[in-house]
Amino acid sequence: MCPDNAGPLQRTESMSTADFLFAPEVQKLLMVAYAAPDQQFSSSELAQRTKLAPDDVVRTLEHLVGSGILKRQKPKGDEADTVSIDRAFLFHDELRSIALKSFAAAEPVRAMLRAKFKDSVLRAFILAEDKDGTLELLVVHGQLMPDEAAMATACQKLSKSIHRHLKVHVISNARFNGLTQRDPLMPKPSALEILKLGDTKAQLPVEKIGLLQSAKKKLATLSRASS
Repeated sequence: MCPDNAGPLQRTESMSTADFLFAPEVQKLLMVAYAAPDQQFSSSELAQRTKLAPDDVVRTLEHLVGSGILKRQKPKGDEADTVSIDRAFLFHDELRSIALKSFAAAEPVRAMLRAKFKDSVLRAFILAEDKDGTLELLVVHGQLMPDEAAMATACQKLSKSIHRHLKVHVISNARFNGLTQRDPLMPKPSALEILKLGDTKAQLPVEKIGLLQSAKKKLATLSRASS
């Protein structure tokens, strides 16, 4: 139940939409599973990757298998039981989309960019996710360009945390504004905009005014002053 002064289902900075739908244990297990949807995982491997207690993993897996989200494979010989994503689950596509838009990708990427590159990154998109779970990111910078080494280090750390490979493109705002529909970096309707203008402290680049435009501007200023 919500506290009396909280109002109905108000979202806070520390709580995402997915938190209302999935317990933390479910989010951690699905983050691993959706990052490699065709891979089979034992409960011990999932406990190691998620850093959850083995008993919590076993209990949560029973719930996910019982719900049809995961499927269990019969063990071979002395091997342990394994589970994997069940693509035949009725709401597989919808659930995967929710995960991608929240705890499995968008939120961790957004948090990293805001924390480490808030003064340089204007906008950011998840352009696509390939069959292996690799995320293609587009980062648009403003006046300041993010340090290349710092970005590489941050992305490497994030990649390990969310169990996905990242393919990152960093471009200027001018380059972004000049993208055409044929450009592979042009965000498609299916792309996720995870950082919008105004979400960070990054400043837009100073507009460069040509000599003729500058002269016209000065002339107009002088005309107003003399009248």
